[in-house]
Amino acid sequence: MVETTTITVQGMTCTGCSSRVTDSLLSLDGIIDASVSHESGDALITHSGVKREILIGAINNSGYSADGVRIGNDFTWTDGSTWKQSANNTKWCLLGCSIGEFGTLAYYSYSGITSDLILYSSMWYFFAILPLINGLATSVMLETYLLMRGQMDFRNALSTAFGMSFISMLMMEISMETTDLIFTEGVLGLNYFAIPLMLVVGFLAPWPYNYWRLKKYGVACH
Repeated sequence: MVETTTITVQGMTCTGCSSRVTDSLLSLDGIIDASVSHESGDALITHSGVKREILIGAINNSGYSADGVRIGNDFTWTDGSTWKQSANNTKWCLLGCSIGEFGTLAYYSYSGITSDLILYSSMWYFFAILPLINGLATSVMLETYLLMRGQMDFRNALSTAFGMSFISMLMMEISMETTDLIFTEGVLGLNYFAIPLMLVVGFLAPWPYNYWRLKKYGVACH
């Protein structure tokens, strides 16, 4: 017998989210159709002989919560698909952060504007914070652009970019700049030999946090 079931899905913020839930549902045997909206937060599923618990499980497996069942209730660190998806999220965040931070540090090295700064003086701290701020700005801009490509309007895209990524971006920026300062011994500039390590450290620092956020709360938009 063909049935129609509506399930409330938490954690979706863009069409990428609703597409993942839709694909997970359609992969089940007995699913005739699935219509998922990130705006209403509902999944309308037409199926034959599929229990509601199985539908909820498919939604949870896609990284989201269903009918108020929080993913965090069965949280583990061993979900390979979640590690893969959170790595993709981290990759885009790293790209955005690198543009602003590397660009600013490269300008310091090229212009020599920071070469005469007294270590740990007030001006040193000002110029040390600037790459971090620029990296956060370019990362937010990239995140916003990606969300708008997913058909989210600018205001919601910007708000989502700040809300879902700021802690991750901040962890990334601090770890990358600290690595650079170790190589330059406190001189503000870009040590080109440090770039590969900065990228590795910048990726690894927030990756577990992004996994935890995705696995526990279903927050992801790439």
